[in-house]
Amino acid sequence: MDQARNGLLASIICLTLVASAMSRPAAGDETLRAALDLRAKYAADIEQLAAWCDENSLAEEARKTRQVLGPNDPHKLYVPVLPDEVEPPKLPAEAPPKVAEWDSRLWRLRRSHAAALYELARRAVRSGHAGLAFELALAAIQANPDYEPVRRLFGYQKYGGRWRTIYEVRNLRAGNVWSEKFGWMPKARLRRYEGGERYANGRWISAAEDAERRRDIRSGRDVETEHYTIRTNHGIEAAVALGVKLERLYRLWQQLFIRYHASQADVAALFDGRSRPGAVAAPRHNVVLFRDRDDYNRSLRAAMPKIGISTGVYVEQTRRAYFFAGPESDDRTLYHEATHQLFHESRPVVPGVGRKANFWIVEGIAMFMESLCEEDGYYVLGGFDDERVHAARHRLLHDNFYVPLDELVGYGMDKLQKDPRIATLYSQAAGLTNFLIFYDGGRYRDAVVSYLSAVYTGRDNRDTLARLTGANYAELDEQYREFVEGKKATAEGGK
Repeated sequence: MDQARNGLLASIICLTLVASAMSRPAAGDETLRAALDLRAKYAADIEQLAAWCDENSLAEEARKTRQVLGPNDPHKLYVPVLPDEVEPPKLPAEAPPKVAEWDSRLWRLRRSHAAALYELARRAVRSGHAGLAFELALAAIQANPDYEPVRRLFGYQKYGGRWRTIYEVRNLRAGNVWSEKFGWMPKARLRRYEGGERYANGRWISAAEDAERRRDIRSGRDVETEHYTIRTNHGIEAAVALGVKLERLYRLWQQLFIRYHASQADVAALFDGRSRPGAVAAPRHNVVLFRDRDDYNRSLRAAMPKIGISTGVYVEQTRRAYFFAGPESDDRTLYHEATHQLFHESRPVVPGVGRKANFWIVEGIAMFMESLCEEDGYYVLGGFDDERVHAARHRLLHDNFYVPLDELVGYGMDKLQKDPRIATLYSQAAGLTNFLIFYDGGRYRDAVVSYLSAVYTGRDNRDTLARLTGANYAELDEQYREFVEGKKATAEGGK
């Protein structure tokens, strides 16, 4: 089973972390093999079409055809950025006949492959393999972004000639419009906002007066997005920009960790149409955005004396994430702390997660998510070129620093954070997390989500990771070094 799953995860169009909370039973081999066969046939059909383009001197069309299969760095996760437009751009009427034939053949392949993947995903759900089903659905929507059953699965519907979430449709039907600067607001207000006015307490005032009134965070403005309420004493524009980034992280996190926050039954209900993402509004996560670092430090120092060394923080006790605007802020910290918030607030968790043991994975997964960036139509996570992984490799290969897993899993939060080697321990945690996600084509990805679930719900002990991976800690230590040195070839993915 492992070899089949590894091959799928290394070669599937969209590599994801979606994983079941328990190891997939052997009965899943048939579905995995069918997915591998389907992928292999699709790749062969795509290459055959690209070769036809080469034979007919259609170099650009050949390039676009091969590009359909997506990037293939085995140390990165790729999630497609889905277009809002319904239907792909049409060829101009004067397109040469051979180009028109190519376009028709390509989209016929893509649509057929998406439908086959989705049917296989439905079979996987019926067999109890929710994680695999979601992987296949993501691959289907990458092949054909307009495939309506999968769009619905991810919470989209057609509205006004574009793909919209239920939240967006609600806003549009209420007469609101989206502004990149000001977010969702009534259409009648947008022109006045653009002219420098602000609406407050039932009347219009100038932006300058509004800013003065909101200098204290306690009287700040609340900006709402689909999943967040952002309190700020800075401009609305900064809060909206922050909200866009948070929503991007939220959607990715929700897809990648589906089996952390949803049960097998929940996923089955999504696939058979008994549940729709976004149909019921969930409580929003609370975020505070201060106007600058000084205000951030001044407001939080009493509760957190060392706040000055941070550029953002999530506080479990207040269930809020705190950030500030300005040149010293950074997206990596934003994604890191917002990831902590999502893991803490998306399901019931124990107080003081990781306090007794296994705290390294709490920080490790947040460091993994802080690598989020956008490249060539994909959201990308991980990679040997990420600064955290680069540091981890340097620590091991050049500094010869490594705490064996048998010891590291015994570190609770206080022990790790008070260790004088905290910076190097964090680097190792980042490296180990990437190792567990990418080693051998993704052998341990199911274990990562299961491990996180156990730690956050307090069902973990020192043996949890070894039990979930099926490897003892000495074996994992050896495999980690192999991974960092780049010696392990991933299935169909190179070195």
